[in-house]
Amino acid sequence: AVRGRGTGSDAAVCDVPASREETDPVHDVAQLPGLLGAGGHEDHVGALPFLLNDLEKTVPVLGTRLTLGLVSAKFEERGVGGAKLREVEAGQHVNLGLFGFDFIAVNHSIPDGVALSIRTPVGNILHTGDFKFDQTPIDGRATDFAALTKAGQKGVLLLMSDSTNAERPGIVRPEAEVGRKLRQIFAEADQRIIVASFASHIHRIQQVCDAAVGCGRKVVVTGRSMIQNVRISRELGYLDISDDDLRDAYDIGGLAPEKIVVLSTGSQGEPLSALARMANAEHKTVVIQEGDTVVISAAPVPGNEKAVSRVINRLFKAGADVFHRSISDVHVSGHGAAEELKMMINLTRPRYFMPIHGETRHLRAHALLAEEVGIPADHVFVLENGSPLELTPETARVGKPVPSGVVYVDGLRVGDVSSVVLRDRKVLSQDGFVTVMVAIDRHDGSITSEPELVMRGVALGDPDPDLLAEARRRLAKALEKTASEGVTDRSVVERALKDSLSSFMWERSRSRPIIIPVVMEV
Repeated sequence: AVRGRGTGSDAAVCDVPASREETDPVHDVAQLPGLLGAGGHEDHVGALPFLLNDLEKTVPVLGTRLTLGLVSAKFEERGVGGAKLREVEAGQHVNLGLFGFDFIAVNHSIPDGVALSIRTPVGNILHTGDFKFDQTPIDGRATDFAALTKAGQKGVLLLMSDSTNAERPGIVRPEAEVGRKLRQIFAEADQRIIVASFASHIHRIQQVCDAAVGCGRKVVVTGRSMIQNVRISRELGYLDISDDDLRDAYDIGGLAPEKIVVLSTGSQGEPLSALARMANAEHKTVVIQEGDTVVISAAPVPGNEKAVSRVINRLFKAGADVFHRSISDVHVSGHGAAEELKMMINLTRPRYFMPIHGETRHLRAHALLAEEVGIPADHVFVLENGSPLELTPETARVGKPVPSGVVYVDGLRVGDVSSVVLRDRKVLSQDGFVTVMVAIDRHDGSITSEPELVMRGVALGDPDPDLLAEARRRLAKALEKTASEGVTDRSVVERALKDSLSSFMWERSRSRPIIIPVVMEV
């Protein structure tokens, strides 16, 4: 069964007896489950430290060189030791039990991206991973069109293809165009240049470094993930910049502003990122000054638009000249647009098609593209998370849903955040909380002390003595009622207090804060 996913499906897990095809160059992995990474971006590998702990670290992790380099850093950060990392290359074949995997080079916004051609007992499945068809890739590693065509000639039972840009017509511009724009901006800048990008976008980082060195500037790297990824990429040979052209952020005091390019995290407006702290004048080594040039070389991930806009506004307010995607060609997508998606379907000629990696509207748009190029509508499956697609050599059908959903990481705890906790946190963020404390006689339930109120995060302006007095009168009245009825059960009294105060808060502020009653028996 293939599990359809509304977002990325970037790893396969297999646990079956071993086999192999004698005619192909292969690399056998022990008869264990295997995890395969199709790329090194966070949405592909971010969960691996937690997943591997669940699998007791006995599962080999297969990936290309850079992907494993980034994964190793995550394991070290999370204290995961003893992981079995197995490097694979584009063009290689790997057997995992009854399944065979061919790794096919594709272009993306990170080096070493691969598509997976998966041989199964019922037919071949092709998973594109994230891809675009860039004819002038920065690292010279082009998409292996021959291998995709060969897979199509052998027969593809099911194609699972990246849908991120299915709504965008035409093709995506090549990455090299961003480099040309960066060189133009750098040449015209008079003071410091700050460039924010994804820390894993190594091709973009390389172009920033090339533009900086080309105009006689030194590169200063700031932001934890950016520093880490630059280090790993240089060690593995994916990023080419000399030690002489790099400077530590704490060691730039002697450099003139016109000799500096700061490479930073924060392209998504993250409040604790290096760029956001610069915009708020909270960064330890870099403070935005009048005339600085800031380049945000990324597109906001859906949902981050407001956060990015806030950072841009603060940068302008600090006096910087800001170049971003809306006004300048400082970013291109790493995901293919409509014509590239059609081309992938035409190259591989699948019997069945399932769009993946995108929101529902992207999946639907991709499904329509598949129908445009000749895939019958009843051979196209747009599935929700947890919906299995069951395949035979001749048929495909949607199976019964399986358990699925989000696993939350909260500090050191994984998967322990319940819906009740999340609901309470949401209420706390919106309406605050009120604690009411009162003492009652354990024998007859009568009040022995006046109710005390503590409010936090409740939007009532300055403390209003009249309002608090009224709230106490309401609570006293509720307690008098329970006492007159002979109620001494503390839980019943707490419920009466909560109901009374909840009604009062709604009447006065149209808010429903969390109410915590504390009843002491004396």
